[in-house]
Amino acid sequence: MIKSEFITALAKKQPHLEKEAVEAAVNCMLEQMADALTQGQRIEIRDFGSFDLNTRPARQARNPKTGETLQKLATVAIHFKPGKEMRDRVNASRECCDINGLV
Repeated sequence: MIKSEFITALAKKQPHLEKEAVEAAVNCMLEQMADALTQGQRIEIRDFGSFDLNTRPARQARNPKTGETLQKLATVAIHFKPGKEMRDRVNASRECCDINGLV
């Protein structure tokens, strides 16, 4: 699902709200989440999951084609951990969706 589909689905579930209002709310929520992560904060949405930052230290890497040694800078990665209710819901959907082969 992409953002526009998400906004449309929310607008259909909340017919008393205009689609533009739903879009503004979604954009505001995503902006607040991005701001929190850029400030190094953790985001937790109960029954959905949490977003955290993982720091990957600087390291030496090797170009496999040339064999040249390179210095990779430290990076920060966003990590999402689904909540228990979300995991249970997705696992329960394996019976009705075509995700049985995924492990």
